Amino acid sequence: MDTIFALASARGKAGVAVVRISGPQAFQAATTLAGKLPAPRKAGLRRLSTLDGIFLDEALVLIFEDNASFTGEQIVELQLHGSTAVVRAVLAELGKIENLRMAEPGEFTRRALENERMDLAQVEGLADLLDAETEAQRKQALKVLSGALGEIAEGWRRDLIRAAALLEATIDFADEDVPVDVSPEVGALMNGVITSLTKEVEGTRIAERIRDGFEIAIVGPPNAGKSTLLNALAGRDAAITSEFAGTTRDVIEVRMDLAGLPVTLLDTAGIREAADYVESVGIDRALDRANAADLRIFLLENSDDQPPFPPSVDDIVAIGKADLSSGGGFRLSGKTGLGVDQLIEKITSILEDRVQSVGIATRERHRQEMTRALDALDQALIEVQFGEDRAELAAEELRTAIRALDSLVGRVDVEMILDEIFSSFCLGK
Repeated sequence: MDTIFALASARGKAGVAVVRISGPQAFQAATTLAGKLPAPRKAGLRRLSTLDGIFLDEALVLIFEDNASFTGEQIVELQLHGSTAVVRAVLAELGKIENLRMAEPGEFTRRALENERMDLAQVEGLADLLDAETEAQRKQALKVLSGALGEIAEGWRRDLIRAAALLEATIDFADEDVPVDVSPEVGALMNGVITSLTKEVEGTRIAERIRDGFEIAIVGPPNAGKSTLLNALAGRDAAITSEFAGTTRDVIEVRMDLAGLPVTLLDTAGIREAADYVESVGIDRALDRANAADLRIFLLENSDDQPPFPPSVDDIVAIGKADLSSGGGFRLSGKTGLGVDQLIEKITSILEDRVQSVGIATRERHRQEMTRALDALDQALIEVQFGEDRAELAAEELRTAIRALDSLVGRVDVEMILDEIFSSFCLGK
């Protein structure tokens, strides 16, 4: 396998820049630049020089042996002074060493997967951690990165292998009298996995929302104060406001952190009979995004008005432009801030209640593999109920479920998605 290198820290001027080298010739390459290396996992200060002996930089050198590194290979980290000139010079010198090449995006992590230092779910957790912007995203990504999904999947797999072994024994001794009926134990094992899998599948959607962000649509008639409210929530002028109805034609999105949860606020076109074609397109988009949103804030002109379509559970109905009128109901004014703090409290409470049911699995791919396993298990239970004559069919359904769980953590059938996953990583990962 090639020895690879790349800048592992962010590009641009910084106090420290880290260059990572991984592969069978990592120690040899580092020795060429730094001379005698420090002991494994003990940093040492070294002068780096070119192949011609020209001084490059003074760096902190740290080495990791095979099976004791992130990739499972020899790794050397060079902690340089973080100027772009120093980094460029060191990378150029590494590129001159025979059998060394620049790493591709995500190649260090891919080697960690191939060397069984991580499973596929952990790789996805690392990608999520690198992209995390809020506290909830950080905590969720760390849970996946720690191997929690792999551990629970291994428990499911272990129970299903036991159930399959019992069925295989029934098949092997079909012509003999088997003293024990295995179907109760097989059924109990499968039902336990089904219960746990179902709970995890149900929590996947909330986990996805934590990773990608909850969408909250502000919906209502034209000139109800939706754009002003969006600006008040965002803390900046994200949307154009005016006294003229129909100012907002397209969906305006503002991403924000709400009590550690990622939220995207949507300011939509006012719902009414369209005055022209462009406005009608905007209204159609508003309705589509509002229906697909996780939560809606219906902003009405007065307490006698009705929302443009029936609210769902948890949707918030309020009266807008409360600074210009009086009356009952939950009243908001983006202009004066009236009711905005209470609105944020309502939204936060609703979302925090929802995340209580969050699962460990975070991606649509996870949900699909777990659903595939569930479908196979449901069919296996049906076959078991028919008795020993259908034991072979039940065993095959169990093997299908086990293969789905293997795909979940990357044991099989994952080559097609690896390129997509690793393309999102930077060169140093």
